[in-house]
Amino acid sequence: MYAAVVNADYLNQRLAALGGTNAALFDYKQNGEATSYRLRHGVAAHDLPAAIRPLLGGDLKIDRVESWRAEPDGSYSGTVRVTIPGMPGDLTGAMKLNDVSGGGSQVLVTGSVSIPIPLFGGKVEESVADQLGKLLDAEQKFTENWLREHSS
Repeated sequence: MYAAVVNADYLNQRLAALGGTNAALFDYKQNGEATSYRLRHGVAAHDLPAAIRPLLGGDLKIDRVESWRAEPDGSYSGTVRVTIPGMPGDLTGAMKLNDVSGGGSQVLVTGSVSIPIPLFGGKVEESVADQLGKLLDAEQKFTENWLREHSS
């Protein structure tokens, strides 16, 4: 599964299907058992809560930097950092990909969101966390389908 989810073709196809406005893959680097890249996702302003639209001045852009590496036990671990251009704060997280007994793989993602804007910060954090949760769910479904279609 690791080879698939860090594959540039897979990432580009996932972005085309789920990335929203101006989605793109940047800074893709693969070196042995380590991979890093930056993704940009977009969420149209009309899909966001009305209370935070004025803070963004348009569509929500989400920049996401991920780094993955192989671990000695055969699993893979990664880090993620999400920022919104022009807005303070970020989301940071950790990822773990490992085999599951009986076949298959498991991905565990943990993270935290911090947007330090007086009065509106909590609402923005909630909206960003909600959008990212929806995105991760959609990516999981896309990945399952992609793996089915590309397995030999």
